[in-house]
Amino acid sequence: MLNVEQLNQYYGAAHTLRGVSLSLNKGECLALLGRNGVGKTTLLKCLMGVLPVAKGHVQLDGKDITKLKPHERASLGIAYVPQGREIFARLTVEENLMMGMAVKSGRQASKIKGEVFELFPVLKEMLHRRGGDLSGGQQQQLAIARALLADPKLIILDEPTEGIQPSIIKDIGKVIRLLRQRGDMAILLCEQYFDFAHELADRFVVLSRGEVVASGTQDKMNSEDVKRHLAV
Repeated sequence: MLNVEQLNQYYGAAHTLRGVSLSLNKGECLALLGRNGVGKTTLLKCLMGVLPVAKGHVQLDGKDITKLKPHERASLGIAYVPQGREIFARLTVEENLMMGMAVKSGRQASKIKGEVFELFPVLKEMLHRRGGDLSGGQQQQLAIARALLADPKLIILDEPTEGIQPSIIKDIGKVIRLLRQRGDMAILLCEQYFDFAHELADRFVVLSRGEVVASGTQDKMNSEDVKRHLAV
């Protein structure tokens, strides 16, 4: 599904990503772990085309997308839920959800699928409320629902638990688990909340100073070698 090969990126003279490689299969959840400032969000922005790749390649379903623009990647099936959610505060919940279907055309883009309300029931009750009036946790649910309405092959979640109350963290975890079990998309989960990531991920990759320092299956995530690179 997703293959990243020897990806490098710079901010001025700073070498922010150093030969990062990873792969992610359909039906799998990969946790991207690391302390603040190690390059996790930078990597995600490179995957989405928000930041340019200096060296290396990004492939989706065998197609090289390294030079494609963000909207072109979205049309190929990548959905991105950024850190901070970035919902449209002045638009209603319904209008925000409709924006998630902008990559579709015709009748597909005219109706919100009922599945998102099964995953996030609170949104159905708030369709006509402005996004900016929702709590942080509700906004996070809205941002994920909006991304899912694009029917992505790959969904990228950047710190979905940041600033969220524990009850909604549990709800978001249930949704991610259901999506993984459904098996029709790949999930890249960037997370600092170790227990949340450990519970959901099939595999993990740890970044430190812009490079991969550890990777493996879920059962190896608790090792001291991994934890020394994390704030756990």
